[in-house]
Amino acid sequence: MTLLLHWKHKNLIFSFVGLVFAVILSQNQSFQQFIIGLGNYGYIGAFFAGMMFVSTFTIATAALILFTLAKTLTPIELIIIAALGAAMGDLLILRFVREDVIKEVGPIYEQIVGSHLKKILHTKYFAWTLPVIGTLVFISPLPDELGISLMGISEIQPSKFLVISLLSHACEMFFLVSASIIL
Repeated sequence: MTLLLHWKHKNLIFSFVGLVFAVILSQNQSFQQFIIGLGNYGYIGAFFAGMMFVSTFTIATAALILFTLAKTLTPIELIIIAALGAAMGDLLILRFVREDVIKEVGPIYEQIVGSHLKKILHTKYFAWTLPVIGTLVFISPLPDELGISLMGISEIQPSKFLVISLLSHACEMFFLVSASIIL
């Protein structure tokens, strides 16, 4: 186990293994039934569906759970709780990206891009663009991981990130729940 702790790119390797595991697990019928069964847990299921909504691999399942819950739960409460779950999921991903992945990818990034582009991106004229683009990614159908990475690079404060994530996901959940009620 201590050998794993000293690998140079352990988080990238774990991320890749986790990705492969998620794809394999998503093919399992029992696991699919368990995930869809989260919809039977009301607001707790809504919170977990919100957390699942931020990942590229679980967004479809999360949307299905939220569609199901929209028929039985109060829409406003569902939107708020699912948005809180999504913001919590984003915060966990940001922590992972900031504390682990950037340390590993940083030296590679420095070799490829160099310090000149990094200095330009962190000037007062460009520093605001990465969080704005990250917010647009949150609202768009693009994967949240991309927006989180952009915000992680921008070194945004976690409290500001949490507010942006919560508001963005509240808008997404509003449109999702509204669509499920209309359909």
